[in-house]
Amino acid sequence: MLRERDALSHLVGDAPRFLAAVERLPLIARNSATVVVTGETGTGKELIARAVHYLGPRAEHPFVPVNCGALPDTLLEDELFGHERGAFTDARMRREGLIAEAEHGTLFLDEIDSLTPRAQVALLRVLQGGAYRALGGNRERFADVRFVAATNASLSALVSSGQFRSDLYYRLCVLSIHVPPLRERQEDILPLARHFLTKYQQGAAPLELSAEAEHALIAYSWPGNVRELENVIQRSIALAPAAVVGDTDLGLPAHPPDPASAASVHPAVPSLSELNAVSVASEAQWPSFNEAKRAVVDSFEREYLRQLLRAHRGNVSRAAQSARKERRDFGRLLKKHQLDPRAF
Repeated sequence: MLRERDALSHLVGDAPRFLAAVERLPLIARNSATVVVTGETGTGKELIARAVHYLGPRAEHPFVPVNCGALPDTLLEDELFGHERGAFTDARMRREGLIAEAEHGTLFLDEIDSLTPRAQVALLRVLQGGAYRALGGNRERFADVRFVAATNASLSALVSSGQFRSDLYYRLCVLSIHVPPLRERQEDILPLARHFLTKYQQGAAPLELSAEAEHALIAYSWPGNVRELENVIQRSIALAPAAVVGDTDLGLPAHPPDPASAASVHPAVPSLSELNAVSVASEAQWPSFNEAKRAVVDSFEREYLRQLLRAHRGNVSRAAQSARKERRDFGRLLKKHQLDPRAF
């Protein structure tokens, strides 16, 4: 029971949708099937994956996380399967791969949707037969590993668009857990904020949230979810001049963007219904087709880039790979929209 309490102690919240996900964890953990954890960026998918590991029979063995967006094709098989000495020019000694490192434990595949086609094939072979071969090796090994994956994208939509293999999708999605976004569990915002206050004060005089700060926290839409809330509380601890954290110490924007709408980044382009309501006398106020189209495209590009940088914590290389764009072209887009990766 001590291990179970430890595994669940970081999953803070009483919202019904969140509790529905958490209450399933012990049952899912005792099963050996693959699991996919879904949810927006920053909702705590890795915490859920860790709970699945530590509540199950593999808890005494390693939990090995890997960001799939950081696995380039050129190093993919070496990272996953390892290599024998002499397998290639610089292979001066034998090296275990991530699968061997997670032996008897759990391999957590974060951002599974960013796997390249070649990477999807390599992973599928392991999931299908359970066997793999190290580079330069002459014998197959059996992967005694549980696979848990996470994604903030719709894998079924990616399958429909041909970007994700259907056979890999069905191998992965035996069991699934969805983590709701923070805006759908508002009753958990203040308990989480107090949890992070306790976590980051490190023995200093205890801080409290003012009534104004609590109101600001609840009113904000949290596009970055729990991760953003954690960062805000960390920052407020460093900046709060007194024992009470005020609303200005939080540093929240006065008019937070709607996370479900990219159009909030720029002034809204009139909808077709709004345009139809404009009288003939005001015809000069209509934007041209090209102007309206350009505004919508610019709005989409900027919000897409913001979300991508936030998801990859400002790592331009990983964000470019996830967008399937060359890093140089991706950099030009960032410059065009005046986005600084260091702000994410």
